[in-house]
Amino acid sequence: MYTLIKWEKEGPIGILTINSPDTLNALNSQVLKELDACIDDVLKDESIGALILTGEGKAFVAGADIKEMLPLDAKEGEEWGANGSRIFRKIETLPIPVIAAVNGFALGGGNELAMACDIRLASERAKFGQPEVGLGITPGFAGTQRLPRLIGPAAAKELIYTGKIIGAQEAKELGLVSRVVAPEELMDAAKELAGAIVKNSWNAVALSKKAINDGLQLEIEDALALEAKIFGECFLSPEQKEGMGAFVEKRPAQFNHTRRKE
Repeated sequence: MYTLIKWEKEGPIGILTINSPDTLNALNSQVLKELDACIDDVLKDESIGALILTGEGKAFVAGADIKEMLPLDAKEGEEWGANGSRIFRKIETLPIPVIAAVNGFALGGGNELAMACDIRLASERAKFGQPEVGLGITPGFAGTQRLPRLIGPAAAKELIYTGKIIGAQEAKELGLVSRVVAPEELMDAAKELAGAIVKNSWNAVALSKKAINDGLQLEIEDALALEAKIFGECFLSPEQKEGMGAFVEKRPAQFNHTRRKE
């Protein structure tokens, strides 16, 4: 079904691998098309409770395909950026947690893809950056928007204006990465994290994701009202009765792992 990505499932955990190592997993039109289709499939598959996104070989994603972008005019460039942003936004708003296992280069579109994920784990060999200004362009897949939100405007401006490429440890210090691990431990760490998530109420995890993501876009009073509304929504789910009932009865909760519906 896919030629440039690899899709696997390990129980309730999905693993999506950008699989074009000869191009360092560059985001060309075909990769973006397959990524878009795979995310649609993930959305439909309610047996998946968490998604790990990684890259094959030496790179997570080394960037967008420069050869493909070179001849674009202004309108085509706008459409290219809008399409990538649309796909990455679809990843960001999935009703399940998405973990980026950054195994190598995450530059330009690669860094932007990682930032669309909920949590970023990095190999000690990983490299991050938005080097687009050296190509005469701006970041186009939401890098100018997500990076300042994640690490603050000043640090984001320094990285974007200079095109500087940073290592995994500096990325962690800036708050771009949650954890840095040895290369051989990366996927095990990502699977362990995903496994810890899927043991909980999937409905509550999805609602927590919505509260965080939507609340960050609001003033604090509106965000608190949103949280209260979402907290109340939890009580519509049988998973709330099971979770609280199990706590009172001093037994492990047995969740049915139902996904929240919009």
